[in-house]
Amino acid sequence: MAGGNKVYTLAEVSAHSDRKDCWLLIDGKVYDVTKFLEDHPGGDEVLLAATGKDASNDFEDVGHSSTARAMMDEFYVGDIDSSSIPTKRAYTPPKQPYYNQDKTTDFIIKILQFLVPLLILGLAFGVRFYTKTSTA
Repeated sequence: MAGGNKVYTLAEVSAHSDRKDCWLLIDGKVYDVTKFLEDHPGGDEVLLAATGKDASNDFEDVGHSSTARAMMDEFYVGDIDSSSIPTKRAYTPPKQPYYNQDKTTDFIIKILQFLVPLLILGLAFGVRFYTKTSTA
């Protein structure tokens, strides 16, 4: 292992996020993968996209071989200060006010939306019927 036991913050690791200087955080350890960018089978974009965050899940999701895991030792530069990593918070949806469907004003509006078209239709038929019978 090249790096020893140097401890870095997430901000320090995130500062190394381009093709000339690329560091990754995987399982609490910091790796300088700059020299490996061109040789990475998935391409350099995959590694560059994983900078600035904990890339452990990304690394595990791909299913790296034991050979790939063994190669990591040569890129190791230190450990991460775990207090610098933001804790994951569970998503809580925003609180919405309780909607009561039987509110009087809403109920009246719904009845009117149903009755007004019926009244207009009835009025139209009444006018039509009245004008037909009075002209005959």
